[in-house]
Amino acid sequence: MSAVGENIRRIREEIAEAALRSGREPSEIRLMAVTKTVDDKRILEAIEAGVDIMGENYIQEAKRKIEAMDVDVKWHMIGHLQSNKAKYAVRLFDMVHSVDRMGLAAELDKRSAAADRVTDILVEVNVSGEESKSGVRADDAPALVREIARLDNLSIRGLMTMPPWFDDPEDARPYCVALRELKDRIAAEEIPGVEMRELSMGMSGDYRVAVEEGATIVRVGTAIFGARV
Repeated sequence: MSAVGENIRRIREEIAEAALRSGREPSEIRLMAVTKTVDDKRILEAIEAGVDIMGENYIQEAKRKIEAMDVDVKWHMIGHLQSNKAKYAVRLFDMVHSVDRMGLAAELDKRSAAADRVTDILVEVNVSGEESKSGVRADDAPALVREIARLDNLSIRGLMTMPPWFDDPEDARPYCVALRELKDRIAAEEIPGVEMRELSMGMSGDYRVAVEEGATIVRVGTAIFGARV
């Protein structure tokens, strides 16, 4: 087994243990391999090890990889997305995690309609309030969800967040809890067309905590592929 494959085996074990600790089924959590700057060979090793969701930050890098590798996996957009790149995003990605404003949602909706498809999206929430991070403020997220829900060619599937980085993963827990509680509040509104099924949270340093607090998608790069070069 390759080093990438061994890392994935270990991570899946830890995800399963975290799920069981919190009374969840391990099958509820999907592992995404974050492939930013990762070469094609190592991505293929991850796919051979069973990972079927790839997360990319940049349109151009994703386009090259998707076309070059031509593999049967899901590609998700996890990076900040400019509205003028929406026309590419709806054709390349199975889900966009980083919708944080109505202008972007409207453009994705328009481009999805032109492509004759409905695009699955997550609303990105800046639960930490850090100025350096994208995402709608938590207090404003329900109103944004209600507004996006009126668009015919987008399907809101849940929420995404990126907590601050901490040496101790336990410090990320309150942010994961905040996103889960926000998801539950929005779900309670029973907004037509909105399904609060997904919580995209947890990365290489804190995915165990994220799983314990309800993550359904964890976005792991370094722990799979090693440090970026």
